[in-house]
Amino acid sequence: MTKSELVATLAQNMNCTKKDASAVIDATFAVIQETLEKGEKVSVTGFGTFEIRERGEKTCINPKTKEKMVCPPCKNPVFHAGRDLKRTINK
Repeated sequence: MTKSELVATLAQNMNCTKKDASAVIDATFAVIQETLEKGEKVSVTGFGTFEIRERGEKTCINPKTKEKMVCPPCKNPVFHAGRDLKRTINK
C-alpha cells in the first residue's frame, strides 16, 4: 500500500476529504519522527513500538575495491510489532 492509497482509504473510512486525511497522516509521521530524533520511544498500544537502536563501529569491505574500511557508529529506527498486530496478521 502506498501513501496515496493509505490517504484514500483513511478518507473513505473517516468520511473526510483526501486533503484532511493526508494532513492527519503527515502530522502523525512528523510527531513520530520528532520523538525518535529526541531519542524517545513511541508506543502505540496494540500496534507496536518505534525506537532508535545504536549500532557500533564495525569493519566493512568495499565490494568494488575489496578494501577494508571502518563504518562509523550510527542510529537506526526500529519497529516492534505489538501483540494485537501479530495476532491479526497470524490468523
